[in-house]
Amino acid sequence: MENLKGGGSNNKLGDEEKLLDEVIATPSINQQQQQLLISSRNIMKIFLLFFAVVFPSLVLYHFSSYPLQFFPNYKPVSSFVFDSNYVNITPSSHRSMAGNLLHGYNSTANVSTQGTLPSKEKKKKQKVKLEQVLEKAAMGDKTVIITALNAAWTEPNSIFDVFLKSFNVGNQTKPLLKHVVVAALDQTAYSRCLEKQLHCYALTTKGVDFSGEAHFMSEDYLKMMWRRIDFLRIVLEMGYNFIFTDADILWFRQPFAHFYPDADFQIACDHYWYDSTDLDNSPNGGFNYVKSNQRTIQFYKFWYNAREAHPGKHDQDVLNMIKFNPFIKDIGLKIRFLDTALFGGFCEPSKDLKFVCTMHANCCIGIDNKMHDLTMALDDWEKYMALPGDERMSKPQTWTVPRICG
Repeated sequence: MENLKGGGSNNKLGDEEKLLDEVIATPSINQQQQQLLISSRNIMKIFLLFFAVVFPSLVLYHFSSYPLQFFPNYKPVSSFVFDSNYVNITPSSHRSMAGNLLHGYNSTANVSTQGTLPSKEKKKKQKVKLEQVLEKAAMGDKTVIITALNAAWTEPNSIFDVFLKSFNVGNQTKPLLKHVVVAALDQTAYSRCLEKQLHCYALTTKGVDFSGEAHFMSEDYLKMMWRRIDFLRIVLEMGYNFIFTDADILWFRQPFAHFYPDADFQIACDHYWYDSTDLDNSPNGGFNYVKSNQRTIQFYKFWYNAREAHPGKHDQDVLNMIKFNPFIKDIGLKIRFLDTALFGGFCEPSKDLKFVCTMHANCCIGIDNKMHDLTMALDDWEKYMALPGDERMSKPQTWTVPRICG
């Protein structure tokens, strides 16, 4: 019995020793969890390393193919509407559009990639962009043709289209279109300018919406006129001569042969008194040819600052007041007034189409009225150009306008 008991004791001891060996040889549950955690961390490190290497490559590849999607407010090119840089593009030109969006501006959303820049740097960048526009548009002598437009004047089949058509049907005026700079006063006007593949510059004013029709002498109208004068001063300071033309002016012949070579500032008239030096002529600010020099720069500064002494007056009224000021003589500014026989308008139409260079819808208020008579004037011109050459030259050909205007 003792032997039996003793044998059982030995067996039990042996079993305990085996169990102890198994316990020693087998990791604890905590050790297993630690190993699983270490393995998970290693897998995660490998995945992050793979992601860090591969993903930038994918981004660079995608960006090279679709660069615009990485700028704020990206839209497909077909729906792009506005940018504060100039461009000379077609709507499908992605590469040109990428350059524009780098300096994008959306006047409706009031967001811009320049929004966080200091105002001095913003102004510097705007001047750089303007310089680029002017350089591309300029003639050999650094002369550009400038017009200013808002949304109301750029609607399809409106003033802007009639303006451009006149260059196309005029006598040797079509080549001048490549020198036209459109100063767009709002987003819609800028978009329309791009569609026409012209040189476009965003002439915006913070906190002012110029998109609607600015009724004559309204507050918005006055702001628009004075913004234009200040802009033209900047153009002069950059060393560029300009012909400024309202968009309600039809161009039928090249005007350069009819400018006075010794004048600094030449301007069209509502009424002309047959003497180009007579200060009693009634100037019209819608068409002028200005050379860049210190005299004209000082004059435009003086003109712009004079608005404060004459509140509620537009640029043309103020010009009529300051043209007699001794300051003009002191700076040596040479002013000439342009003959309405060549540069006429509805106030005083030119008498003979053989000589006319431009026709202005002045003395006319309202876009619809202007459109009616400008369309008739275009029709008069096309009928005149369709005449046999000897008939065109043998007798004076006159206008059927103004009809509503004037």
